[in-house]
Parts: sequence; C-alpha cells; structure tokens
Amino acid sequence: MIFGTSLLSTAYLPPIEYFVAMANSARVEIESGEMYQKQSYRTRCHINGANGLLVLTLPVLRSAAKGEENSHKLPTAQLMIDYSKPWLLQHKRALEAAYMSSPFFEYYMDDIYGILDSGENSLLEMNTRLTRKIAELIGLETEIAMSDGNFIMPGSAELQESGIADFRETIHPKKPALLMERLQMNKPYWQVFTNKQGFVPNLSILDLLFNEGPNSISFLESESER
Repeated sequence: MIFGTSLLSTAYLPPIEYFVAMANSARVEIESGEMYQKQSYRTRCHINGANGLLVLTLPVLRSAAKGEENSHKLPTAQLMIDYSKPWLLQHKRALEAAYMSSPFFEYYMDDIYGILDSGENSLLEMNTRLTRKIAELIGLETEIAMSDGNFIMPGSAELQESGIADFRETIHPKKPALLMERLQMNKPYWQVFTNKQGFVPNLSILDLLFNEGPNSISFLESESER
C-alpha cells in the first residue's frame, strides 16, 4: 500500500479522489472530532447531468442542540439531517436523470437507495454507511474506522510523527485533485454524456460505479498496487 493509514473528513457520496485515497491505504479513519465546515464534500456531491455539472446538497439542521446558533459552529458529529426539505426526492430524481441509462445503475441503485431511504438522522452516520456500502460494492478491502474523536490539527507535529496521511483539507470541491495527479490516476472512463460534454473528472464515486460497475476498482488502485 502507498499509505498505511489515511485520515479523511466525512463526505456525502464522496468524490472519486476520496476513494482513490481509500483504495491505496491499508486503513482509513473518518474524522469524527472536527467542527463542521460549510461548502465542502461533507454535505455535497457532484454528478453530471444532461445540462452539465449538478451539485446535490444534503441539508442539515441549523441547530443540533439547544442553545446552539449556527450549524457551522457545531461539531460535525452532532449535525442532524434536515428532512423538512425535499432533498431526498430531488436527489433521487437527479440520479435517475443522470444515470438511468448507465450500464450499472439498476444493478446498484437498491443498495444506495436502501440507505438513503433509511431515515438516518445523523450526518456522520449517513455518510459513513454510504461510504462503507459503496466500498463493499466496489470490492475495496481497506479497513474503514471512525477516529477516536480527539481532533488533531492539520500539519501538527503530532500528526506528522504519527505517519498518517491527512486528506481532510486537500480533498475539497474548491481544490484540484492533487492526489490523483500525484498518482497519475486522472484516467478517463465512459460516462453517459461523454459524446456531448467530453469526460468530466472527479465526480461522485457513484458516477464511476454506475458507469464501470465491477471494473471500478481498476480506476482507483495505482499501478503499483496491482
């Protein structure tokens, strides 16, 4: 493995780069002790529709505990999903419009929908359940664990001494996919709208799964790992 243990933030239907980190690590820890960060993959994913890029956002309650004012001031582990908004129906319709004609959508949709339909209240639990299920469907054998809740600052001496690869801040929708560039893994694959739009990189892992199915793992593991 390229990495022994990698540290990742929680993510909603994470980008392909997130799963590249997983596939090339013996073990990953999902951060459970951080304060919530808005406009990140924690509550959003990117898919590609007929008219271009779509951002699906998972709404969270602005107050998870009595006396708290704003969700961005709360620990991520305390955030609750806001079911007063019709996000679930919107996300399903968007996924179906984008991937109904993909080769493996109908094969995997029940597994994904089963978790989305579960009514899970915790953002961290919903994300983790989806991530573990997708890893299982892809065939990743990486151990997925939750961090112990003790937040360690990125770049700290303690983190560097531990030898853990920290991707909590580098895998972000506003930053380039540097890990994929480093491992030379920006490989194109067939997408539903390739003929119309060309290849769109680093979308949600669902884009790769629905289009490549069992072959997805070959796009995630570096050549040295095969």
